Amino acid sequence: MHKLAVNQLHKSFSGKPVLRGVSLSVDIGKTMVLLGSSGSGKSTLLRCINLLEVPDSGMLQVDEEIVHFPLAQISKTQYATAVKNIRKKVGMVFQQFHLWPHLTVLQNLTEAPIHVLKQSPNQTNKAALDILATLGIAEKAKHYPAQLSGGQQQRVAIARTLMMQPEFILFDEPNSGLDPEKSRAIAAVIRALSTRGITQIISTHDIPFALEVADAILFLDEGQIIESTAVINKHIFPQHPRFQAFLSLPPTHHTPDKESPE
Repeated sequence: MHKLAVNQLHKSFSGKPVLRGVSLSVDIGKTMVLLGSSGSGKSTLLRCINLLEVPDSGMLQVDEEIVHFPLAQISKTQYATAVKNIRKKVGMVFQQFHLWPHLTVLQNLTEAPIHVLKQSPNQTNKAALDILATLGIAEKAKHYPAQLSGGQQQRVAIARTLMMQPEFILFDEPNSGLDPEKSRAIAAVIRALSTRGITQIISTHDIPFALEVADAILFLDEGQIIESTAVINKHIFPQHPRFQAFLSLPPTHHTPDKESPE
């Protein structure tokens, strides 16, 4: 069974609600985009899915692993096992990349597979070079992160995540700070991952980027999912006034046989 879902997820910080009853389920091999303005809860939702943040209440399911919150009914040992199992299957590419500056690109990719997955160095080095070649940066293998552009660092971060062979990948603002050309390159990588059957959830407030990569878009506002919509030929046809306002669309009814303005 391959499934990623959350149900009625709530999360607050210092008494301020950030997620308010969020529920979603992602189809295998599909790319879901979380669209919304800054502060809408997109990044917090991703961090809750990967259990970098512990939800206050709700349910998280990753394949057979199901965790209910709050954690009153589960021991610390059981929870630690659940976290380990979930993170084996759910990789995350952070907005700030979090590459180790003192390691080369190749070392950044091979460190975890060798020491965590106990793979042989020869096998791991070959896999890393293959992934770098696929992403078009094989020549950067011996470079350090500081010697790379922002777009190249982003691709290294994606490559490092792929080295752990995840079933699901979470992207937090993957094109943040990138120019349009580099943003298109990242979009191409995400589309290629989808063709390999990798399920992806991406947070962004970049509308053109979202339309370029998404099979479906969830619009978040103040910690709630306001609307869910399919992407049809890189267009969406929102019905909720708040979503229309975010897209700067007139508050009129849109149907799929009309072209939606961007």
